[in-house]
Amino acid sequence: MTNARLQTPDSYGSGSYLASDVTVLLDIIDKQEVADVPVSQKEALIQSGQRHYSDMLTIEQTPTAMHERLYQQALEQGTTRTATDIAHLAYTLHQTFQKTVANEQPLVLVSLVRAGLPIGVLLQRALADTNTSYSLPSVHYGVSIIRDRGLDSVALQMILNAHPNSPIVFVDGWTGKGAIYQELAHSLDVFSDCHHPNVANIFHQGEGVIPLLTLADPAGVAWLSASSEDWLIPSGLLNSTVSGLISRSLYSNPQAGLHRSVFYDNLVEVDHSLAFIDRIDAVRQTLTVSLQSLPRFKHPRYQTADLIHQIASDYDIVNRNRIKPTIAEATRAILRRDPDRILLATANHPDTILLRHLCSERDINISILGDKILPYQAITLIKQRG
Repeated sequence: MTNARLQTPDSYGSGSYLASDVTVLLDIIDKQEVADVPVSQKEALIQSGQRHYSDMLTIEQTPTAMHERLYQQALEQGTTRTATDIAHLAYTLHQTFQKTVANEQPLVLVSLVRAGLPIGVLLQRALADTNTSYSLPSVHYGVSIIRDRGLDSVALQMILNAHPNSPIVFVDGWTGKGAIYQELAHSLDVFSDCHHPNVANIFHQGEGVIPLLTLADPAGVAWLSASSEDWLIPSGLLNSTVSGLISRSLYSNPQAGLHRSVFYDNLVEVDHSLAFIDRIDAVRQTLTVSLQSLPRFKHPRYQTADLIHQIASDYDIVNRNRIKPTIAEATRAILRRDPDRILLATANHPDTILLRHLCSERDINISILGDKILPYQAITLIKQRG
């Protein structure tokens, strides 16, 4: 059988990316079909157990001028690093898969919506660049994963049907506590039986090895990552407007259909998704650095597990979903959730300017804890609701 790019209805599409960049396997619904739940109400419903976070959405608004300005500063600061990290990741994928993939059975990149999308698109473009030493046949999909609900099994099966002989690598932007890694591992456990017809698609790196790739891996759970640092990844500072104008995914019964999402057509004028990709990719093409084959890990190290436990103890937090570590997650939590306080490693780190600005705007307490929270530069603690 010849593998081909998955044929999908137009409704799946690519968000605001190019069709050659990604196929997003989501059921795109109109904003009018989703209740716009205010942050404080959503938080109370989540913490009381009345609703799961994936059942509700707070409709995104146009980023403020200050938010836009800080994103542009982060882009100026982080373009070369992002481009370099993508080149090293692409080179490592080439080294790993060059003997086992071909045009008829390409490497399948499956980005976890949303934070994985920009990274997956950058990798897809890098691997498609035949002017490099690391080009590799590949296809790229965006698939939803939701905490407590798992990876969209319908979407994954669609990919397996289309590429029955291809290895799959899952792509995310960064790791925080390692919760999404655990969700992914749980979702993929069904394929771990040596007699499962798709065991080789998933566990091509060895028994029990979850092939998760990230740009940054502070939690120490990824199979492959460019670094373990918590740094200001530019795409972590915006939401849909750097992720293909796609909303956070919403849950629907996986047996009945794909997870859902909203396409923010009202934010087209402020969308940076393609501009971000084009800029990073252009710089990648001009790099002269020596390419590195990055380390690959068979098992998660959970290097911040003790720190998360200590934070939970210090602040009397029972539900660890209230702890949002990394600059990116801490920033997104301020924008989407109801924060109680922010923990910072240093008072004036340039990577936390937006966080500190948002705290000032909303009168959110900041605690400076120094080395105690490293390798994280920032952690948001979500407010306890009764």
